[in-house]
Amino acid sequence: MMATTNISASSLPLVSINRTRKQAYSTTAKASPSSSPEKVEIRVCTDKPCRKQGSSDTLQVLSGIAPPFVTVNSCGCLARCGSGPNIVVLPGPTFVSHCGTPTKAAGVVSVVCGGGVEDNAAGEAAASSVSRCLEALALRKRAEDEMGRGDFSLAYSLLSQAIDLKPFGGVHIIYKDRSAARLAVGDVNGALEDAKQALALARYYPEAYICEGDVFMVMDQFDAAEESYSIALELDPSIRRSKSFKARIAKLQEKLAPADLG
Repeated sequence: MMATTNISASSLPLVSINRTRKQAYSTTAKASPSSSPEKVEIRVCTDKPCRKQGSSDTLQVLSGIAPPFVTVNSCGCLARCGSGPNIVVLPGPTFVSHCGTPTKAAGVVSVVCGGGVEDNAAGEAAASSVSRCLEALALRKRAEDEMGRGDFSLAYSLLSQAIDLKPFGGVHIIYKDRSAARLAVGDVNGALEDAKQALALARYYPEAYICEGDVFMVMDQFDAAEESYSIALELDPSIRRSKSFKARIAKLQEKLAPADLG
């Protein structure tokens, strides 16, 4: 019979669960799904009882701050009704109950990461790292709102503040967003630098390859753009149905057509 561990988020020990392995991400190697690093998965119950207790918010926070080696998914009932929101960390499994606040959710990721910072053995330092991670997430969300309104300069500033906080998770997403913001304001070299940094942290991150491809398009490096878009598609075939991705490929084909004729 498989052994299980049951803990409450309020009493979650701030030590490594020792069931994860951080992966080294190359800044230059291109991705191959067959060689994808081993993943840790956090499942969040979104059945009605847990959903009423805030599991949807828990899922959103966990997804926003998870490092590249951690995937976050919703799931059905974990048979712990009445103590929700409930989550389970795999492999293990390790069940965590009463995970209903951003701080508790971030605490789980901190443990999975082994603390995320070198001085995380002390409870005060752990609380500080959790706080910084949540602050970085809030800054990123604000930046994405500003990008939606077309204020890319402000978005860049907010994302830079988020990076300076040195959060233990979600950094690859921040760099990906900042790459898009920098490209929008004409900082092409900076945009490429941030896209590559996102890939250095998470080389199997499709959206970072899309950002890299967007930069190569602006630089008129169409063969490089084609390679980046192709890797993104290989990693996540579902983006083939995306209108924005279809538009990118159509634009790329327009640029490649004269070269093919020549």
